[in-house]
Amino acid sequence: MLKKILTGAAIAALAVGLGACSSTRPSDGGGAAAGGASGDCNVGIAMPTRSLERWINDGEQLQQKLTDAGCTVDLQYADNKTDQQISQIQNQISGGAKILVIAAIDGSTLGPVLQEAKAQNATVIAYDRLINGSENVDYYATFDNYKVGTLQGQYIEEQLGLKDGKGPFNLEPFAGSPDDNNAKFFFAGAWDVLQPYVESGKLVVPSGKSPANDDAWASIGIQGWASDKAQAEMDNRLSSFYGDGKKVNVVLSPNDSLAIGIEASLKSAGYTPGAEYPLITGQDADKANVKAILDGAQAMTVWKDTRALGDRVFTMIQEIKDGKEVEVNDTKTYDNGKKVVPSYLLTPEVVVKDDVQSKLIDSGFLKASDVGL
Repeated sequence: MLKKILTGAAIAALAVGLGACSSTRPSDGGGAAAGGASGDCNVGIAMPTRSLERWINDGEQLQQKLTDAGCTVDLQYADNKTDQQISQIQNQISGGAKILVIAAIDGSTLGPVLQEAKAQNATVIAYDRLINGSENVDYYATFDNYKVGTLQGQYIEEQLGLKDGKGPFNLEPFAGSPDDNNAKFFFAGAWDVLQPYVESGKLVVPSGKSPANDDAWASIGIQGWASDKAQAEMDNRLSSFYGDGKKVNVVLSPNDSLAIGIEASLKSAGYTPGAEYPLITGQDADKANVKAILDGAQAMTVWKDTRALGDRVFTMIQEIKDGKEVEVNDTKTYDNGKKVVPSYLLTPEVVVKDDVQSKLIDSGFLKASDVGL
């Protein structure tokens, strides 16, 4: 299981990478400063889509920080189309980008374009989604994605009293997009907590959509993290497996966009917030979902303060530009099939109704007016 892989994560400082004008590659050891021409800061940012709120925020916030620091920045969104993203990255390379920040749509398809980046001595930072199958990925910046799933699973465990032997409860699990490397970590973190209760009968999955193990997660994946596809899937499960008064008690949703679709499906089926309403998880603290939490239509979200992720990537870019050692804190976990990519992991946290003001509003992540406060 992924849990066994992830428990080997170590804290270490590893640096290097292609500097702004250097062909130096990251080493396998303790790190050496990257070479580069100080002051050369031409950055291409490739984001997957504007259809999810978080990617808009991530791209625009990083762009602003870099522009304020005097960098040349090309920010592109690819409408969740892999060919479009590849073309955008090619254009950024030909436009002189020496540092590429890429949130991949499909992390397994970028090998050839990253070879082009290497030929131009460009440094590649994988942003929140690991790029697989290429040795030309210099760094990875993300949150602890296994921890995201663990927090969701533990929340379900605690709220339902599963450790105390309570149950059975009807569970419907969902997983993220099969082409997103992060989705397997989210699911594994949650499923490693919940699967023992499925096996003991304390959690029952009436639809049968219960992966046998972590590796089977894609069998319940929702392509493109699409809310409408999650809604259609939940509609099908409700109509096919929940007749004669049977009710859903809990839904494992790996992120907020799926949760929105699931909640719409439940509403259409007559579920209303209250004591008998299903417990629904999420991730990203999107505005609509935070409002749903306040309204009782979603139980929690895992908050990844993407401002902190942007700050970390901005720091990495400055270190690369200045020929300094790039700080990372994990050199064992993220094997992309060609190399273990030096990574910096940030810590996610749970947000429930009582946390919205203190964690999201007071920190400036959201405005009170965004969520009806």
